[in-house]
Amino acid sequence: MIWVSGIWAVTDTPTSLTPNLDRLAVGGLRFTDFYCSSPACSPSRAALLTGRYQTRSGIYPGVLYPGSIGGLPLNETTIAEVLKPLGYATAAVGKWHLGFGANGKFLPTKQGFDQYMGIPYSHDQGPCQNLTCFPPDVKCFGLCDVGAVTVPLMYNDVIKQQPVDFLDLENKYSDFATNFITTSAKKNQPFFLYYPSHHTHYPQYAGPGAAGKSLRGPFGDALLEFDNTIGNILTALEKTGVINNTLVFVSADNGPELMRMSRGGNAGPLKCGKSTTYEGGMREPAIAYWPGTIKPGVTHELASTLDILPTISTLAGAKLPQVVLDGIDMTELLVKQGKSKRETMMFYPTDASEMYGLFALRLGKYKAHYYTQGSIKSSTTPDKDCQEFAVLKAHDPPLLFDLELDPSENYPLSFKGKPDLQALLERMKRVKQQFEASMVFGQSQISKGIDRNLEPCCNPQCTPKPSCCRC
Repeated sequence: MIWVSGIWAVTDTPTSLTPNLDRLAVGGLRFTDFYCSSPACSPSRAALLTGRYQTRSGIYPGVLYPGSIGGLPLNETTIAEVLKPLGYATAAVGKWHLGFGANGKFLPTKQGFDQYMGIPYSHDQGPCQNLTCFPPDVKCFGLCDVGAVTVPLMYNDVIKQQPVDFLDLENKYSDFATNFITTSAKKNQPFFLYYPSHHTHYPQYAGPGAAGKSLRGPFGDALLEFDNTIGNILTALEKTGVINNTLVFVSADNGPELMRMSRGGNAGPLKCGKSTTYEGGMREPAIAYWPGTIKPGVTHELASTLDILPTISTLAGAKLPQVVLDGIDMTELLVKQGKSKRETMMFYPTDASEMYGLFALRLGKYKAHYYTQGSIKSSTTPDKDCQEFAVLKAHDPPLLFDLELDPSENYPLSFKGKPDLQALLERMKRVKQQFEASMVFGQSQISKGIDRNLEPCCNPQCTPKPSCCRC
């Protein structure tokens, strides 16, 4: 089983070059109504790996940083930990972003993964203005996070390189992933590979194999490099003879960062992007690929990253964690093209809180917004609802949209003289109340704060920090 995350934008633009993603789309099941649990990185990843809304595990409000004291609690059960008792080999490669902590206590190797190679958080969470992002020596666009340590490349819990060499990073990831597949297949051992790519997050980067080879500029080159790794993974599955026995699932953890304009991706016809609870912030491209088991096609059924854990558990014959799960088994939908068991999707903002609760709720084809708010992450678009100046606004009655007729959320439905819509709103209100009554917010890991001494440094005794952290 392989999970890949990193599309982060609509890819079917004429200037994108993605032959391997196209292969998956043609040969797999493509979702049109697939959601992540949050419009930001850390909380979305926590939900994906645990099958639980991030509010339960405490990965709110916002995201984790290099010096964050907290992280994904070790008593949370990840997909890797579900599969380990069945003898699965497990590996993670790429962007972790679920905490580093004291002595690396929150790294993947502490969360059920046998092996890990990657940057333990977002690759813009360190200074990048003097780093090379494209050959021969094109510097990264922007400053990124000035004042932190440069981003490290880790193998398991050891820093191998700091700062990371972006020009060779994807080659390292590709080799790690394909070697893991080959080794597991030779041992006849089932495996789970989790590949949360840095692509196409800001700042974009690409090595010689992709730089300058797309028509979409830095974003397109980064997307092509990601696509090349997908191709290498598929080739490894074919060469080892396990491709017909492997589920490959590709999606993204949040919508595009529109403030970066052409460097941020786009959400197609969907409204707004990253850090908003509009469709563009949380509705993601997704493909399930399993030759001979999953019939190629398109599904409009409702599904979520939350559903990955229970689905994998069913397919592998593993026991589910004995906790409240928000994910729903998709097996019938995937292998029998049946109906989705998911009827609702809940929308928490990046800065989720018990005070405000859900910002929006989808029931069937209808979506109700109880609160709306723009974000600097989705600024630069002409739509004023997306921009940072669109302050938090409560809606009573909520804004109601028919997403089949209006996926862009442009035209709120009128309730006047429509008792059927009024009845629908009452039903949605009850669903919301029942869900919020069942939601127990875990202790906020992000609110534990930051200790700069926890930032990963390959030379921990050096001075002055952070500039001396180089190896």
